Order: sequence, then structure tokens, then C-alpha cells
Amino acid sequence: MSAPPYQALLLVDGYNIIGSWSELKKSCDRNGLETARDILIESLINYAPMVSYRTQIVFDSHYQNTPGHTQDYTSLVSVYFTAFAETADTYIEKSCAAFKRNSYQQDYARIIVATSDRAQRLTVTGYGAECISAQRLAGEVEITARRMQRHKRPQRRSSGRFLFHALDPVSQQRLRELRQGKS
Repeated sequence: MSAPPYQALLLVDGYNIIGSWSELKKSCDRNGLETARDILIESLINYAPMVSYRTQIVFDSHYQNTPGHTQDYTSLVSVYFTAFAETADTYIEKSCAAFKRNSYQQDYARIIVATSDRAQRLTVTGYGAECISAQRLAGEVEITARRMQRHKRPQRRSSGRFLFHALDPVSQQRLRELRQGKS
């Protein structure tokens, strides 16, 4: 039996996370819910490949008279808008129950739910899922973003311990001339 292609399936309770992350809450208050959703999605698009998680962000649409639908953003990140009269909690719990019945185990070694809803955390752990709080997810996303920034910065090579070696060639030549007494 081969190893699963992803370390885990990360199910994110979208509106719970928006209500818990101060940056997203402020963005929602200033610019609206859609902007906060976009920021969350972008954050998780950058996070998912770094941790090898297949990520699905779940948003409630139970007040909209529409069927549930998925939008794929990348090969690792998708967004699921629930069907009419279905909550994100219900969808996440059904997914965890399917995981316990081995429906997902061909693709994922484990399932992780990101929410700060205590009742949901208790329910999904009963199905064998792991849980992380909204704050912990925020911290992991921030650490991953910093790590990505560090890798994007061009590496400056140290050419020695003296300041002279850090100077450009013209300045180095001028210093040599000054040392030799040439004006």
C-alpha cells in the first residue's frame, strides 16, 4: 500500500476563523465579509503547500437558497459553500464521519479540523479527527508566511569578516589607493 499523497485533509470552518482572527475581523468590519474571505483563502493558499495539506475551507450558505458547491483555487485549496439549510458544522461533521468509515483514508492519512467552536471540536474528535484552534492556525500560517519571506530574500554571500570585502569594487580600489598614499 502506497503512502497517501497528502499528509492530511484540513477542514477549515471559514466564518469561525474570520470571527476569531483579529486581522480578518477588522477587515470584515472595514471592507465587508467578502474581503475577509478572500484574505483567508489567500493565506491558506500560501500555507497549504508548505505543510502538504489538502485544504478545504467551508462557508455557511444555509440562508441562501442554493445548492452546495465547490470552488477550486489551487490543486491543494478549495472552498465549499454549503447547501440551503446546511451549516458548515454539519458538513464538517459529515466529512469526519466519512473519514471514520474509511471513505477518505485512501487519500489522507489524517483529518484536521480548524475551529474554535468547542461543541464541534468535541464532535469531530469522536470521529477520529484532530482539531486545532483558530489562534493556533493563525500562528502556523504566520510562521509559514515568515518562512516563505525568508526563502524569497536573496541570500547575500559573506566574502569575509572585514568590511572591505562588503564594498563594491570601485570603493575597494579607492581604499587601496588611499592606503598607498595616492590621491
